[in-house]
This record gives sequence, C-alpha cells and structure tokens, in this order.
Amino acid sequence: MKRSSIITGIVIGSLVLGIIIYALAGEQDNIAMLEVPVTRGNFEVLVTVTGELQAENSEQITGPQELRSRNLRIGNIRIQDLIPEGTVVDSGEYVALLDRSESDNALKDMEDALERAEAQYTRTQLDTTITLSNLRDDLINLEYTVEERRLTLEQSQFEPPATIRQAEINLDRAERGLEQAKQNYRLRIQQANEDMNEAAINLAQQRRRYQEMVDVLEKFTIRAPKSGMVIYHREWNGQRRTVGSTISPWDLTVATLPDLSSMLSRTYVNEIDVSRIKAGQQVRIGVNAFPERRYSGEILQVANVGEQMPNTDAKVFEVLIRINEYDPILRPAMTTSNVIITDTFDDVLFVPLEAINLTDSIPYVYRKNGTRQIVVLGGSNDNHVVVEHGLEENERIFLTVPENPDRFRLTGEELIAVIEEKKEQEKAEEASRREEEERVLREREERMRQRRDQADEQQMPRPANR
Repeated sequence: MKRSSIITGIVIGSLVLGIIIYALAGEQDNIAMLEVPVTRGNFEVLVTVTGELQAENSEQITGPQELRSRNLRIGNIRIQDLIPEGTVVDSGEYVALLDRSESDNALKDMEDALERAEAQYTRTQLDTTITLSNLRDDLINLEYTVEERRLTLEQSQFEPPATIRQAEINLDRAERGLEQAKQNYRLRIQQANEDMNEAAINLAQQRRRYQEMVDVLEKFTIRAPKSGMVIYHREWNGQRRTVGSTISPWDLTVATLPDLSSMLSRTYVNEIDVSRIKAGQQVRIGVNAFPERRYSGEILQVANVGEQMPNTDAKVFEVLIRINEYDPILRPAMTTSNVIITDTFDDVLFVPLEAINLTDSIPYVYRKNGTRQIVVLGGSNDNHVVVEHGLEENERIFLTVPENPDRFRLTGEELIAVIEEKKEQEKAEEASRREEEERVLREREERMRQRRDQADEQQMPRPANR
C-alpha cells in the first residue's frame, strides 16, 4: 500500500512538472515571437542626465581684501570655525572665524621691524645733527683762520717782498680752504637730507605694514555682507570648503549667499551626447527630494572644453540649465533629474530599440513577412528610435530575434550606401567639433601663459634709477 502511494506520487509529480515546463516553453515562444507595429507620430530625442542645483547668482562671503596687499605677504589661512551650511543669517551676523596663529607671528615680526626702523630713524637723525654741528664749527674756525691770514698780510706791507708774497699765499690758501669747506657743508646737508628721507620712508613703510596687519586681524571674524542662507563654497576639485579648509589671497571665498530666486542645475554630459546639446534647448526637470514636483528649464550654457572624469578615460562637458519656475523649497546641492529635449520630429516613423539588430554596424529588423529589412535610423531616446528609410506605418516587426533567423531573407541592401554616407557626415561633424574644442583650449592656455608672464614681470625687481 505504501509502495503504491509512492509510485502514484511520482507519476503525479512528473505530470505536474511536465505541465509547468510546457507552459514555460509556450510562454517563451510567445515572448520570442512578440510583434510590434511601426508607429507614426511626433517623436522627441532625449538625453537624460542627473544634476545638482546651484544659485545662478551668489554673494560671496570673503576674507579681508587686505590679504591681497603686497605689504602683508600672507599665504594660506585656515578656516577655524564656520557656521552650519543652510543657516539663515542677517546682514552683519557672524559666519566664520579665520585662524590667527601664523598671522600673529607675522604681526610680532612686523612689530620688531617697526622698532628697528624707529631706532634707525632716531640714530640717523642724531648722526646727522652731530655731523652738521661739527662741520659748522669747522667753518667758523676756518673763517677765523682767514681773518688771521688777512691781518698778517696787512701787517707785512713794510716787510721784504718774499715775506709779503708768503703772506699772500697763506691768505689765498686759507680762503680756498674756507670755500671748499662751505661747498662740502652744502653737499653734506644734501646727503643728510637723503639719509633722513630714506630713514623716514622706511619708518613709514614699517608703520603702514604694521597698521595693515592690525587692521586685517580685526577682520578675521567673518560676517555676512547681507541676509541669506549660507552655502559652503565648492573648490575647483568639487570639495566643499569647510572647517579646516584654507583660503588664499587669490581665492578669499569662505562661503556664499545664493540668490534662491533664480536656480540652475549643473550637470555633465558625456562626449558622445554633447554634440546634440545646444543652448536654448528645453529641459524637463525633477527634484529627487520632491518627486511629485516637476519644473521646466532651458539650457543656458554648454562648455566648449571637456573635463576628465576621475579614475576613467571618459570626458564630460559641463552643462548649465536654468529653471524657469521659482519654488522656495529648492535649495542648492539638491539632486535633479534632467531630461534634455535635443530634437523633436513631427510625423515620423519609430520603433522600439529592442527591435533593432546590428551586423557589421548595419541595422536591420525582422519583419513578419519573413525578411530582414535594413533600415536607416535617425534620432533616438531611451526607448525608441526613428526609422528614416526601410519601413512603412503599421508594418509588423518582431521585437526579438525569432526562431531560425537564417530563413529570413535580407532586403533593403540599397540603403547601405545611405547609412555609410550618414556615418561619414557624422564623423566630419565630430572632427569639426574636436577641432573647435582644441582651438578653444589653445586660446585658454595662451591667455593663462600671458597672465603668468605679466605676473612674473610685475614681481621682477626694477633697476634703481641713477
């Protein structure tokens, strides 16, 4: 009895398994032979990319502009404290604090330099006073000597001619000595004035540097220039500038106050799709944080030069999209989904992408009439592709490769020349785009080189005037 039950169970199980396998096989056959019609209608070519919101216009919250002074010579300064991102502040409220440790050391050095300049000024003043006083005494003594020699000459009128001549020579020598001493005194006064001017200029420079440092240290407490929401500044590498980051005299931005009334979505498009992206194209925009909201936008700018993606060989091009609507819930750094409408076609034929097959880069479809039809393709989106030549409206084609595809006869071979011509045209357009990109890149490098040369010339010491 028990053995019979086991046999019966095995038979029933086998029958059930056979039914399931047959059903699955039948379902696979239905999927494999699924047909779709060639559709006619309006068609949109779309490029879908993600982006990040940012304000179109922002007020920069910066460190003291005096840091750019050549008198201070301050390098990078660390941000010691920074209020949380997203904080709403009023004009004049506290935002950040810059680290003063290195600047305090520089202030002490400037204070020492100022004391040395004051001592040098006093010393030059005393030396000049003493030197000129001694020269004046010498002039007085020389004047007395001249007077004595003149009296001697007057008293020698009745002396022998030789004695009179000697007295004349002595008087002449004394007068010449007095005149030379007066000339030297005048030159010494000029020299003393130059020494005093140099000491005064050096003292003024040291006082100015010291006062500039004192003034700039008072501005190390950063306050908001106007009301708004504080958003952290993004550096060239995409990293946010926060506590521990540094600012430099060439980039003083600590944070930003974005104008939320006009928002942009910044995104990056790969080099394959960028040729289809142009300023002025319309965009459908969604915000991941609020999936029920939908916005419209317009491409504002497309970068001429690509950027290298980290750890890959791929290049991408920055694209800025302006959002047409204002919504107070939109905030910088929110992630957006952008559907760029690169082109629209009225009254065209299109089929699902899954129906397109390729052999040696030649596209074709399997038609229900038993042929493999070569087709010329146009624009495409995520799901469909335009068929420019090779098919008719409502014609039935297979969505997947049918059984025994070899029995399908190839047709439309005359369209291969059209496909090849289209490929050559696309290559020429791509080459032209790359040439334009290289030209813009060369011009940018030339401008950067000229700016570096100008900066080097400004930093070179000028020869002293003689």
